[in-house]
Amino acid sequence: MMEGYKRDGGGENAVEYFLNQRRIHSNDALEIIWYHAANNKAKMKEALESDAHMIEADVLFGSRGSHRGQPIMAHPPETDSDNTLHNWLNEVLQSDKGIKLDFKSLSAVEPAMKMIVSMKDLLARPVWINADILPGPNGSSTARIANEFLHTVTSYLSAITLSLGWTTNELVGYTWEMVKEMEQICQTFCQPVTFPVRATLVRPSWSQLHWLLEQSDRYSLTVWAAREDLYSVEDMLYIRENFDKSRIYFDLFEPQNSELRQAVNMKIAEQI
Repeated sequence: MMEGYKRDGGGENAVEYFLNQRRIHSNDALEIIWYHAANNKAKMKEALESDAHMIEADVLFGSRGSHRGQPIMAHPPETDSDNTLHNWLNEVLQSDKGIKLDFKSLSAVEPAMKMIVSMKDLLARPVWINADILPGPNGSSTARIANEFLHTVTSYLSAITLSLGWTTNELVGYTWEMVKEMEQICQTFCQPVTFPVRATLVRPSWSQLHWLLEQSDRYSLTVWAAREDLYSVEDMLYIRENFDKSRIYFDLFEPQNSELRQAVNMKIAEQI
């Protein structure tokens, strides 16, 4: 990692950062706790008071009411919020939490980047910028959106982690064409890149995803799930046992999150 790149703060690997802060105990990304969809003020407050290391929230461009014309914190189909990005950043950047901003509209990206840059002195923490930039399993996206998003983000901020995913609508796997297209895009950047991948699709696509991770030590996976998704703890254990544990994050709902952690602890105990 280049010295100037790391010095700005947000480009540091999240596992390294929290390990150096003594907030996790090993070089294992499973230890990092996530708070998902901390969008409205109540959820944001709950996230700030939680044990979470990383707070994730969704950014839209306000199109009505008093928030019209500015980035707000909401996830479609919701299009309004009691929380603006400006207020969210003011609150969260006073904490010790890392942040992940998931952009749900391209029009919100540039004003959000300007806002974040204006608060750059507070960015000495992991900062992840997320968007689904390519079509995935039965998903839709365009090269124009990918190029515009990446150009805007990297023009304003260098010391971040790019979280770049595929749109997914149905439960089929990630193909060789998908992962090779993603690698072609990501090899041109110097930033760490994490690939958000759906838990239900990871095991059947492991050959493709394993290949993608091997292309650079800057790459990691962030395994996520919709609340209604069905997947096995065994599949999650399989990918942990077949790759570097510091490069596979798990952003899962309960009870699956606790079940995975318990299964990992049991395996560790068996080895002692």
